[in-house]
Amino acid sequence: MLTAEENELFTRVGPGTPMGRLMRWYWHPIAAVSQLDENPVRAVRLLGEDLVLFRDRSGNLGLIDGRCAHRRVDLRFGIPEPQGLRCPYHGWLYSPQGQCLQMPDEAADTTFPGRVKLQSYSVRALAGVVFAYLGPEPAPLLPNWDLFVMEDVARDVGFQVLNCNWLQVQENDMDPAHLEWLHGHFSNYALERIGRKDLQRPPRNPEGTRTPVGERRDWAVYDQGIMNYAKTPNGLREVRPSIFPNVNSFTTDFMYRVPMDDTHTLHVFFTSYAQDPGEPPQESVPYYTVPPSIDVHGNPIWDELDNNGGQDAMIWLAQGPIVDRTKERLGESDRGVLLYRELLRQQLRIVEDGGEPMNVIRDPARNVCITVPPRDGSTIEWNGPDEHLMRRVTGPYKHSPVARDMVEKYRGKDALDGPVH
Repeated sequence: MLTAEENELFTRVGPGTPMGRLMRWYWHPIAAVSQLDENPVRAVRLLGEDLVLFRDRSGNLGLIDGRCAHRRVDLRFGIPEPQGLRCPYHGWLYSPQGQCLQMPDEAADTTFPGRVKLQSYSVRALAGVVFAYLGPEPAPLLPNWDLFVMEDVARDVGFQVLNCNWLQVQENDMDPAHLEWLHGHFSNYALERIGRKDLQRPPRNPEGTRTPVGERRDWAVYDQGIMNYAKTPNGLREVRPSIFPNVNSFTTDFMYRVPMDDTHTLHVFFTSYAQDPGEPPQESVPYYTVPPSIDVHGNPIWDELDNNGGQDAMIWLAQGPIVDRTKERLGESDRGVLLYRELLRQQLRIVEDGGEPMNVIRDPARNVCITVPPRDGSTIEWNGPDEHLMRRVTGPYKHSPVARDMVEKYRGKDALDGPVH
């Protein structure tokens, strides 16, 4: 368990907090480029700050304070101009860097605009995703993780807003004991509740043959974060890395746990799909949204929980807005969680001492393509429809337009209504 002081230290992310300062060293996904095609101005809440993301009519991206400096109008209603964003109330115009450029109702020779500047932050687009950096300048490089830059893939990005703290989402990665129970026993119970016992799966570890997680799994710090290992007769096998501070990498997916504030998290699902040889390049990266897994009364929405759908989100919300870790009781199977917390302590100390934390990239040569094990970093091989559909249409991915199109193409429309193994 943690002390109350440490729980506060790890979970509070607003400006001026230790965890907020650590998180500001990293680029965070905040939108899809295709969302800006629909609406070029979007409200963004990130690390306790209310901002507005916009793309002006020249294609420039900006991320600035969400309120006009004049009369504090919400700039999500702003008008994109050839250079910047104009407030709809009195026409003040702001550059992507937050500098006021025009005040139409002031004197033509006024110097007032030059003395008004909104807070602005660095923003970049990569692989169809818009990333923001709120930390010290000069900004580090936006990491070219392998799934972002490899060729011959299709991509999509999903978003889900969770009413809970980012840490309980991230700690889930180092907790393989939940796989058998939440995604096995509970999954079958949920299918029973909605009348689909025909879709139930056999237990991963039947009663009488279960072995402790510590005998099947191991964890270790590696140069990108925490590696989850499977124990095999031949030694350890890399299974799933958790990229510090808030990314899970699983087969062809990245899952970002972006702290909006202390009690809200933007869960971002980024997937690359190997393409059939000869497929034309993807024109744009589509996005999708994942609905809540519990209703307004806090009860499970069972049709979102079938077949591994929405279960993780349900559990994170069931822990409350911020888990009271002073009351938890951890066992040997939680060693990965403890290892991650120790890594958090270490990186917080580095930042508090004036250093740069891990995974802050400044070397362009290193950033050409950053391989995430156990991938080789270059390609996702096409091995036919079965491998093509590894990220099957279950859980949040059943809302993915690319995954659904692929299932329909290779398995037929009927496959969309049942599990795809």
